[in-house]
Amino acid sequence: MTEDQKKNLETQLWGIANLLRGKISADDYRDYILGFIFFKYLSEKQYLYANELLKGEDVTEYTEVTDSDTLQAIEEESVEKLGYYLAPNELFRVLVAKGQSKVEGESNYILEDLQAVLNHIEDSTRNTESEEDFNALFEDLDLQSNKLGRTVQARNDIVVEILGFLSKIDFQLDELESDVLGDAYEYLIAKFAAGAGKSAGEFYTPQKVSKILAKLVTTGKDRLRSVYDPTCGSGSLLLRVAREAEVAEFFGQEQNRTTYNLARMNMILHDVHYRDFDIKQADTLEEPQHIDQRFEAVVANPPFSAHWKSSANPLNDSDERFSPYGRLAPKTKADYAFLTHMLHQLDDNGIMASVFPHGVLFRGAAEGTIREYIIKEMNALDAVIGLPANIFYGTSIPTCILVLKKNRQPEDKVVFIDASGDDHYIKEGNQNVLRDEDVDLIIETYRNRAAKDKYSHIASLEEIAENDYNLNIPRYVDTFEEEEPVDIDAVSRELKQLDKELDETNKEIQKFCDELGIGTPF
Repeated sequence: MTEDQKKNLETQLWGIANLLRGKISADDYRDYILGFIFFKYLSEKQYLYANELLKGEDVTEYTEVTDSDTLQAIEEESVEKLGYYLAPNELFRVLVAKGQSKVEGESNYILEDLQAVLNHIEDSTRNTESEEDFNALFEDLDLQSNKLGRTVQARNDIVVEILGFLSKIDFQLDELESDVLGDAYEYLIAKFAAGAGKSAGEFYTPQKVSKILAKLVTTGKDRLRSVYDPTCGSGSLLLRVAREAEVAEFFGQEQNRTTYNLARMNMILHDVHYRDFDIKQADTLEEPQHIDQRFEAVVANPPFSAHWKSSANPLNDSDERFSPYGRLAPKTKADYAFLTHMLHQLDDNGIMASVFPHGVLFRGAAEGTIREYIIKEMNALDAVIGLPANIFYGTSIPTCILVLKKNRQPEDKVVFIDASGDDHYIKEGNQNVLRDEDVDLIIETYRNRAAKDKYSHIASLEEIAENDYNLNIPRYVDTFEEEEPVDIDAVSRELKQLDKELDETNKEIQKFCDELGIGTPF
């Protein structure tokens, strides 16, 4: 697929939003659009897989199969291979055809049929390996919601219109590279995030930041046994790591139920087999779902300075994720709770990279104690990377990336990078945006551990100790620009020239006033 064809697919999919804009609030139509795209994807996968199974049979077209034994065999194979099953009469194309058949000038009623099909997708996974991955996956698609329309017919008409629009878009799943449709889905998620304001950070990390994190944790590796994101949102960051290295298994946790559903859809739509991902829904700090596992790569964009129970939960004092540091992260700033949780889950040969607000670099009290322990006692800090302000949706605060490793040697130093300067990003609308060259410079500097004037510094642990374990980047990277020396003679000449021009102007005004016979205004 060419780049133009890919962009055309993205444009067509985003065009569905125009059908709903003004009819449904922006906060709501995301779930319908992404859900219906996902349903079509599952349907097309089922159709192609069933036809593959039917090769050499008397009936080779899935929609024409009526033999119960054949259908049962296809169902068993589909649940094993795909993780779910759709009968011939449940396919997307069948529902579209029924909805577009007019009855007395109105769309044929399909809402109950569609709801039954979505329910059956989930039911087909009961008591199978894929049950958890498909359970309640379509719960945010409320087909009876007044958000879709005030009357049953109005709701039916808008659903038929959306499905009809989608039916004209060829997903070409039998021809496409598996990531092309997934990329288009990511494009939609990014577009929704751009318009979602403050809530966008709950489900999406800007693409270039994801790229940096993914490249950091894959440094020196072509294959990863596992990658983990404790605040995985839509799963985009996990999937981005797979572009940099082959990933055997994906693990994530997400507290928001709607976003958790989106993450599972995103995994499946990127052709990640249901056995190869494990996304859980719960509060990561209070109910960690992968606590006994260790991961080769850990990436995250946790909520900045979130509230958590901290000392209000006495179990935290004995929790191995938090207890070694002697202090708990403050209840109004969970940043170090997330950091130490991730460090606990990191394997001995792994790399962790996560985004945090700048305050984690220098805030004192409990956070200062935890920071000192990580650097002094664990020698786990590998890099500090300052990012430009206003690059995240919903907040303009400056942020940083911390890179941590457990297998550092005593003599290893820490890379400090200041990528926040005006030369290292561009403005697009109200957002600051990193370019590919900005990302490349960060990664090259980190991997080569290179000191660059006014950009990076390689600090010893002794130097950091001398700074009382304060990691504020200007303490290590001098970005001060000396002003050009003032040429006094040139300034004097310029002032004299201005005085001369002013005298000439005054004379002209005096002459003009004399001709008019009026007094001089000065």
